[in-house]
Amino acid sequence: MIAIITADIINSRKVVNQEIWITPLKKLLADYGSTPQKWEIYRGDYFQIEIENAEEALLLALKIKALIKSINVNEDRKKANSIDVRMAIGIGTKEYTADRISESNGTAFINSGEKFEKLKKEKTTLAIQSSFPNFDYEMNLYLKLAVIQMDAWTVNSATLFTTLFEDPEKKQTEIGTILGIGQNSVSGRFKRAHVDEIQELDKMYRFKLKEILS
Repeated sequence: MIAIITADIINSRKVVNQEIWITPLKKLLADYGSTPQKWEIYRGDYFQIEIENAEEALLLALKIKALIKSINVNEDRKKANSIDVRMAIGIGTKEYTADRISESNGTAFINSGEKFEKLKKEKTTLAIQSSFPNFDYEMNLYLKLAVIQMDAWTVNSATLFTTLFEDPEKKQTEIGTILGIGQNSVSGRFKRAHVDEIQELDKMYRFKLKEILS
């Protein structure tokens, strides 16, 4: 089983300098393979990426979410950013490999594309579709609740997550040094950003996926 993330950047056209989000996004996606076979940014603000291990898909989606939300297009870092990302995770198989990811095919691609088309109607920015309806229903309920918090991440909260994702073993004092704030401030940001709950969500996703695939 692989996973395909189909996504677009919300309100990207309001940003004068598109490189402000394209460059860091390319850097992140490059960790998962080469373009255009494994990932591709197209039509200006749409992109797609293949994740060979489906268990890693939600973590990558969270990394992308945090990265985009950490890009400061507002003067006030304490406010939610005006740009965001909408993502559909499709889980399934890959039957055909082309030179470009946009030309490859399989159930993972179909599931991702179908779910992406439904995101606006479902009023959410992150959802999953697989061949397991019960798994989808449960995980999408968790995600819909989590997205309420993640969509409201400030630049500070999102930056905290991007720093944490670089090395999950970092202690709060080390994170504070990187961010230039004290440990007490880091602790406060952890609580406001609901770091523990988001990490538990990723663990739950991995557990549930292993369960249905075993």
